[in-house]
Amino acid sequence: MLHPPFAGEAKPAAMEEGMSSMQQKAAELEHMAEVLLTGEQLRLRLHEEKVIKDRRHHLKTYPNCFVAKELIDWLIDHKEASDREMAIKLVQKLLDHSIIHHVCDEHKEFKDAKLFYRFRKDDGTFPLDNEAKVFMRGQRLYEKLMSSENTLLQAREEEGVKYERTFVALEFIDWLIQEGEATTRTEAEQLGRRLLEHGIIQHVSNKHHFMDSNLLYQCRMNFRRRRRLMELLTEKSRLMPESHDSPFCLRKQNHDNRKHTSFLSVSPTKEIKIVSAVRRSSMSSCGSSGYFSSSPTLSSSPPVLCNPKSVLKRPVTADELLMPGAPYVRKTFTIVGDAVGWGFVVRGSKPCHIQAVDPSGPAAAAGMKVCQFVVSVNGLNVLHVDYRTVSNLILTGPRTVVMEVMEEIES
Repeated sequence: MLHPPFAGEAKPAAMEEGMSSMQQKAAELEHMAEVLLTGEQLRLRLHEEKVIKDRRHHLKTYPNCFVAKELIDWLIDHKEASDREMAIKLVQKLLDHSIIHHVCDEHKEFKDAKLFYRFRKDDGTFPLDNEAKVFMRGQRLYEKLMSSENTLLQAREEEGVKYERTFVALEFIDWLIQEGEATTRTEAEQLGRRLLEHGIIQHVSNKHHFMDSNLLYQCRMNFRRRRRLMELLTEKSRLMPESHDSPFCLRKQNHDNRKHTSFLSVSPTKEIKIVSAVRRSSMSSCGSSGYFSSSPTLSSSPPVLCNPKSVLKRPVTADELLMPGAPYVRKTFTIVGDAVGWGFVVRGSKPCHIQAVDPSGPAAAAGMKVCQFVVSVNGLNVLHVDYRTVSNLILTGPRTVVMEVMEEIES
């Protein structure tokens, strides 16, 4: 596969710094997009459940609005907020980002009262700035790419590493022109660069900007993922330092009826470790030396690491797993993700292994255990890829995941 001349060479420090700065900016824009998507998903749910409707006050009808107090009741009833104070903070985020507003624009703070508010998308006052337009366009392109008729996304290799669900830049440009999204290759390339700068797509190893070439790219943002309102209170971007673990799995639990929440993880000795933290979403980010750390916005508990060391007793190669007579048995699990994830963590490379399993999560219910090696995800062989590829394959795929693993036979 062809690459620009510098693809395999050491990059100048200025170029490295430029890419890092661009990725950080993309993460900031991505957070804004997540707020917009969370608000839109909430708006559709509220319409479906008739929380949003035409209402009258002082002989005047206010179309498509909701009562603040009733929305707070709804958020608590649907477990989107633990109490009224939390619900107010969540909706205030939507108001701060101009997603909702008071019907007469008389209140800049969301109040737990019988006041009428409305989504700006319902009255045509939503500010369609350039950033919002890029994300709306990105969502439209994402849906086209994910359609069953589209064959642009395929498993491919770049620099000896195999990546799932990738597209070749020059083929993507051809497709944009074919779909009428651009009239020239230059215009299509500029669109690709905007999508990358907004965190919607990314180069498979984050080494390059978008360019008309044979380089491989992937969708970074999953527009179909169900957002939890709790994510609105997390200002940190998902672009975190590199870690050795997949970022999508531990689930929120209640512990000893305390006000804070906890994550559970199974260690190699089967003991349960409690990590004081706040669950952001099924895409929660990890630090460079462990899993999840507490959010200063939501918890005063200090960060606690969980399973920072590999659960494997020794490294195992893919060839060793496939060797005739090897002491491993194949198992297949069908895992249906819930609102906050699938309940496991993947670590390692060629092959990946199960590092942690939430005892009360979907994966544990399906029979998954730590130390199992991941063979395939939804029918695609992943024995020769790293955890990033596996996690991306799961996160951009359906909620129901079929995983084949190999487990060591106990002697």
